[in-house]
Amino acid sequence: MLRRRSDLPFDHDTTTAFLPAMIAMMVFLATLALSGALVLDNLLSRWNRDIKGTLTVQIIPEDSDPRAKRATQRIEKTIRILEETPGVIRARALLPQELAALIEPWLGSTDLIADLPLPQLIDVTISETQPPNLTALSARLKKAVPGASVDDHRIWLARVISLADGLEMLAKAVMTLVTLAAAAAVIFATRAGLAIHRQSIEILHLVGARDGYIGRQYALRALWLGGQGAIIGFGLAIPVLLGLGTMAKTLEGGLLAEIGFSSAHWMILATVPMTAALLAMAAAFLTVLKTLSRML
Repeated sequence: MLRRRSDLPFDHDTTTAFLPAMIAMMVFLATLALSGALVLDNLLSRWNRDIKGTLTVQIIPEDSDPRAKRATQRIEKTIRILEETPGVIRARALLPQELAALIEPWLGSTDLIADLPLPQLIDVTISETQPPNLTALSARLKKAVPGASVDDHRIWLARVISLADGLEMLAKAVMTLVTLAAAAAVIFATRAGLAIHRQSIEILHLVGARDGYIGRQYALRALWLGGQGAIIGFGLAIPVLLGLGTMAKTLEGGLLAEIGFSSAHWMILATVPMTAALLAMAAAFLTVLKTLSRML
């Protein structure tokens, strides 16, 4: 249907190979930029979900053995202070094996971890509606238990969100530039085609063809060529995304877990080639109408 018979000799048009190649490159870049934005949003959502309503209290071990009676007393005292603080729901000291499991992906040796003077961590669950005063809690802990400090995950998350916002703006800028470049390529190809087929267009006007009729022929041609290029570009982007996802899953540490795309993400990415083909059709149609109004 898209390649129905045309009254213009498009088969001999030199722009036939140019337009699909340009659209393919633009769709490839746009797909990668959009996938990056989706991955950032997915990671931030997961981190926010995992650490929402939690904080960590860290107790630096003293010069003596951290497993001695003095260390146990410091942990118990810290937990009592936390349980007495309004807004704290639960406080639990991590077991040695739990602490080792957190560090093992980074160091890789349980024997080495056992010899290190690791700080004691206390996992604290706080109320999301009425959280405690972290400044007052931190000051109280430091005064009562030397070496104790409060690690508010929201501070770390706020910094990550700031970085992610900057990267997201960069991805949007890339997509905007790619869209403008694709539109410019379609406009250039359409104007070149109008110049090539000027005599044929004049003959069509003489037999009663209107600008809209000629514009629809160029629009359908741009839709067909743009769709070809969009499918090629999207097809090239898929193995790149799958390869990057496989590489990310091999990274240890848990920060990039579940980085793969869901069905909804793939559906969003699938709109890129469709949007590119429709953009090419619209740009070609409008370019023909505007150019013919000046040319003839």
